Amino acid sequence: MIDADISILGCGWLGRPLGRHLVAHGVHVRGSTTTPEKVDPLRGEGLEPYLLTLAPALAGENASAFFESPILVLNVPPSRSADDAEAYYCRQIDAVREAASDGAVEWILFASSTGVYPNVERTVTEADQPPGRPGALPGTRRSTGRAVLAAEERLMSDPSFATTVVRLGGLYGGDRHPGRFLAGRSGIGRPEAPVNLIHREDCVALLTTLLEQDVRDEVFNACADAHPTRQALYTRAAEVLGLDPPAFDASDSTTGKRVDSQKVKDRCGYQFRRPDPLADLEG
Repeated sequence: MIDADISILGCGWLGRPLGRHLVAHGVHVRGSTTTPEKVDPLRGEGLEPYLLTLAPALAGENASAFFESPILVLNVPPSRSADDAEAYYCRQIDAVREAASDGAVEWILFASSTGVYPNVERTVTEADQPPGRPGALPGTRRSTGRAVLAAEERLMSDPSFATTVVRLGGLYGGDRHPGRFLAGRSGIGRPEAPVNLIHREDCVALLTTLLEQDVRDEVFNACADAHPTRQALYTRAAEVLGLDPPAFDASDSTTGKRVDSQKVKDRCGYQFRRPDPLADLEG
């Protein structure tokens, strides 16, 4: 049971269905969008809509009212087009921190990413990579992964509110079908690397579980239990859609990280609704 108002900053592919789910369970939800055309649809689904932007400063009519909820779900990923993704994203996060501190926010639930982990050939847990400490687990990260790792530290070190970090794996479900991710491409590396995916249904259910159980000041991985290989998953996914399958480089024997999500199962008793992305394709 959630008996507090919740604000969702970023009502897109994930935030919007999360908002609908919470509204259906009697929660008052304030939801933000950057698109004027989405304001009325959000209102029609029972959310209190706000038109807000982070560019990187926070702007929008009546923005301060959005942060009057005691709980904030922060669901704004770093920009892939920014010249310096880490610096730009940290400025966005700082704008959110300031508004949250000035408002009534007591707890931020941050939708992070498994991109914080470098491309190591091993199983990784939350303890392997503390927020804001890339040196704890050396290796190559994308700029967006470095940005999110820095953002985690900024949020968790702020004494104005509690923060829970959820490191979501690759997102699929709805209009994001894995068959379109690599279809028709050739020379793709690491055919035997494990995939770390999570279905949108599990994203919504897991975030709701954390909200219901009031789990604060923790870091959790969130990926399906099964980790099929890239070649097995994306070949079959393309076949299911009738698309040309991707062609992998068989000479590339390197693998990659396998993200372990046991902690959230142990801590919260959570069981994944879609535990196997490969089996999910046949459903």
